[in-house]
This record gives sequence, C-alpha cells and structure tokens, in this order.
Amino acid sequence: QVQLVESGGGLVQPGGSLRLSCAASGIAFSSYNMAWYRQAPGKQRELVAVITSGGSTNYADSVKGRFTISRDNAKNTMLLQMNSLKPEDTAVYFCNVARGYREYWGQGTQVTVSS
Repeated sequence: QVQLVESGGGLVQPGGSLRLSCAASGIAFSSYNMAWYRQAPGKQRELVAVITSGGSTNYADSVKGRFTISRDNAKNTMLLQMNSLKPEDTAVYFCNVARGYREYWGQGTQVTVSS
C-alpha cells in the first residue's frame, strides 16, 4: 500500500545542480523520518541526508554545504537539492521513510555527473 516514487535524476556536468523529489502515498507522512541514500557500482550503500519528523537535518560529510534536504508535509513530498555536483556524486539515489521498526524504499533514480 505504501508507495515512494523518486524523480529528478539525470545527467549533469560537474559543478551543476539537480533537484530530486520523493512523492509518498499510503503513510502518515508527517510522522515519519525521511532520508536519501545512494549507491554506486562497486560501493557500499551510503546515507546522504536525513530529515526527521521534527524537521532536524543531518548530512554525510561528503555532501555538507552542497546538498539540502527538505520536506513539504502538505504535499507528501521530500526534496534533495544538489548543488556543486562532483563526479563522485554519481550513483542511484533512493528515498527512504521510517518510523520505529517500519521502513520503506523507493525504486531509485540515477544521477550521473560527467563532463
């Protein structure tokens, strides 16, 4: 019943920007913690950014100062604004929502940073 749909990925040159979106349905959106993860071929899955139900945020050291996570509870949507992109940001980005022992994932969206 729970569905998460990511969008906004694509190809961008180094130094460029993208904005990822995660649209959620089937959950009490405002009560969940939310996060973006990413995984590149041959690498471990990495937590990129998190925003709690209370609005607190945290970021991986590799993206601090460049990425911004936000949520719009009225629209059941989470965003990841990605600026000053680097080739090492290339990965599949996944939306995650969680509350207690419950956890849900989106299908992922590809981000490629290349000249």
